[in-house]
Amino acid sequence: MTEEKSLLIQFIGDTPAVRIVDFLIENKGLDFSKTEISKGADISRAALFKYWSKIEGFSLVRVTRRFGKTKLYALNTESELVQELLKIELTMIRDAMDLEYKEQVREKLPALVPV
Repeated sequence: MTEEKSLLIQFIGDTPAVRIVDFLIENKGLDFSKTEISKGADISRAALFKYWSKIEGFSLVRVTRRFGKTKLYALNTESELVQELLKIELTMIRDAMDLEYKEQVREKLPALVPV
């Protein structure tokens, strides 16, 4: 069984960087090590490290805790860019739900709903 891709990945594209951001958005408020992020985003650690400097450079993540040498990261919801990404995702979810609702109504009442 294949997992359906998120709306963000469907819209922006299925790249490691987008997968990282999508994973962090889907788990907003939680913190993860880089290993956990790579597993959660379903990308290799090499891919994570290839894009990580850009992710940090755009302030998409923030360090939340440290355990020895290990840092835990979370989505930086104070970042203006992250706030805009969250708005885009919310709009896409709202639109997808609206479309699904219209399709369900159309199936139940085909003669009453204009095409």
